[in-house]
Amino acid sequence: MPDPLGAAGQPFVLGVNYWPRRKAMSWWSDFDPAEVRDEFALIGGLGLSMVRVFLLWDDWQPAPDRVSGGALGHLEQVCDAAADCGLQLDVTLFTGHMSGPNWAPGWLLRRGEPLPQRVRQLVSGGRVVDCGYANPYVDGTALAAEELLLRTVVTEFRDHPAVGVWNLGNEPDLFAWPPDARAGRAWVRRMAQLVRSLDPVHPVTCGLHTASLIEDNGLRVHDVFAEVDWAVMHGYPMYAEGWATGPLDPDFVPFLCALTTALCGKPTLAEEFGGCTAAPGEPSSVWAWRAYGEDRRQFMAAEEALAGYLEAVLPRLVEAGSPGALLWCFADYAPELWDRPPCDEARHERFFGLVRPDGSLKPHAEVLRRFAAAQPVMRPAQRAVTLDISPDDYYAAPQTQARRLYQAYRDGAYQPR
Repeated sequence: MPDPLGAAGQPFVLGVNYWPRRKAMSWWSDFDPAEVRDEFALIGGLGLSMVRVFLLWDDWQPAPDRVSGGALGHLEQVCDAAADCGLQLDVTLFTGHMSGPNWAPGWLLRRGEPLPQRVRQLVSGGRVVDCGYANPYVDGTALAAEELLLRTVVTEFRDHPAVGVWNLGNEPDLFAWPPDARAGRAWVRRMAQLVRSLDPVHPVTCGLHTASLIEDNGLRVHDVFAEVDWAVMHGYPMYAEGWATGPLDPDFVPFLCALTTALCGKPTLAEEFGGCTAAPGEPSSVWAWRAYGEDRRQFMAAEEALAGYLEAVLPRLVEAGSPGALLWCFADYAPELWDRPPCDEARHERFFGLVRPDGSLKPHAEVLRRFAAAQPVMRPAQRAVTLDISPDDYYAAPQTQARRLYQAYRDGAYQPR
């Protein structure tokens, strides 16, 4: 059985979500092993221990009955580089949603159907397309393809020392919703059981985000995390206007983890959080532009302000009983990528990195380095959410309940220890 996450006294997991700064989402199709080794060495040099990598579904499965041999070879080089740098990998499969657009393999497309509601942009085969696609939670062809991808990747890499955790998706509700919560849980159970049948050693998780706490999208946190080993959560106060206290609210992400734990009963890792930054030396500001055919406003933090935010959040996560934190993300993207998805429309996505486009470190990278050097450990929650209703009652009005519980959480004074 996999070791439980969150046992008191274990090292607090520190890491980063990863796309190469000169490749972004094209790294599997334009792979450069030297680039990966250099960047992993930098990550390890900061004292981090985990890197989350994403198997972009469009690149990994060119046909429903075939997994890309080239991508498998690239992942072997990624695993070897991680092991050489003392890093564990959070291997995220079925990556259909990423940084604004959705990325779908061509065989999943339904050319005669409209773009699904809530989908901002669809990319397939390296091009923006305008059509629908099959529901991956219930479509028979998609389910068989998913199982093939799991069997192939898990069997190939289950014995590699770099593998840390298998992840069933990145905010999968943004790619598609299951028909209902029962179908969502059934899908997670089916995939997790297959992984465990192939690899009983490494844990399984599924990368949910704030949406699964504030709407009933078919992936309820208590259902999903009952079927996997690790509970994780993604969140950004800058996207929670109206109930976070501001775009750099330091209690917001620890609260999300504490709420997830209250719902599912498992310590919750902050698998994705962070912020996008203004240019070096510039103050915090709000950008405005047109993206995906709509007006867009985005808070851009001064680099020092984001460093201060991270410095406040990390100890609060320990206080909330979280077993670790993975920052979004490794790098700002190089200017030559700015005319491609996601950087063409989602301009703020260019600037979420620990490192700038030229590879230099931002101030919050040094915050991570100092925190890692202090060798933090997991400990029982000293600041928790008390759930006074059942999970089913919570999901009758999830956003109302989340806001109410956050107010109660904030009313308890934060006392760093």
